[in-house]
Amino acid sequence: MAGKRHSAAELAAGAAVLLVTAGFVAYAAGNTGRGGAGGTRLVARFDNVGSIASGADVRIAGVKVGSVTGSSIDPQTFQATLTFTVQQDIKLPTDSSATISTGGLLGGSFLTLSPGGSDKALTDGQSVGITQSATNLEDMLGKFIFNVGSLADATQKSLDRQAAVPAPTPP
Repeated sequence: MAGKRHSAAELAAGAAVLLVTAGFVAYAAGNTGRGGAGGTRLVARFDNVGSIASGADVRIAGVKVGSVTGSSIDPQTFQATLTFTVQQDIKLPTDSSATISTGGLLGGSFLTLSPGGSDKALTDGQSVGITQSATNLEDMLGKFIFNVGSLADATQKSLDRQAAVPAPTPP
């Protein structure tokens, strides 16, 4: 009889673990943009999307209004194509722009939308025409280091030239 109680307790604990796991999966699916959320589906093309991935936030003025739903490469232009959704109640003007942004040095990437001034709104499936690609931090750091090195070399050469010019002798 003690063996059956032990089995029933194990079964109850296993069921509780499965329920908690199912709750976490449902929460994650609903909060990463992969849960099939509705909204206006839009597209934007970039030369470089950096590390942005499906589930990343789409923001207007810092407020989440949608999610990135996918990325692909256009085989004809070799540009990266992001697909994303925006809340149905957000009517984005046709001259709006999209920028790939990061939340600081260690922050994740997200898509920032800047509404334009047009009276016409983008509809389901249309493209945001004005885009700004992700900035590669490693490239920027490399350019900075190179420029600092070049500045140091130029300064040293200038100092060497000044040292080589003899000082005027007093009369």
